[in-house]
Amino acid sequence: MARTTRTAHQQPEQVAAPTSTQPRRFIKQAAVRGHTTLSTSEIYRRIAAGTFPAPIKLGPKSVAWIESEVLAWCEARIAESRGEAA
Repeated sequence: MARTTRTAHQQPEQVAAPTSTQPRRFIKQAAVRGHTTLSTSEIYRRIAAGTFPAPIKLGPKSVAWIESEVLAWCEARIAESRGEAA
């Protein structure tokens, strides 16, 4: 039996237009791990320490990261490692 998650009385969510000229893209945890090579527990340790971008809550059991924030974090680590100005 197929399960539907939307009933007839529910309205679709309104989506705000991106505020910048570049569209935002949400990525899930597996993609964050792929970009950073950090483990899940290390990602959450760094979020708690305030040294890694926090995820966006998409629903009661779903979070995602903004890809540009994760990539900016990666670029900052590269610059820091090479002694360059970030």
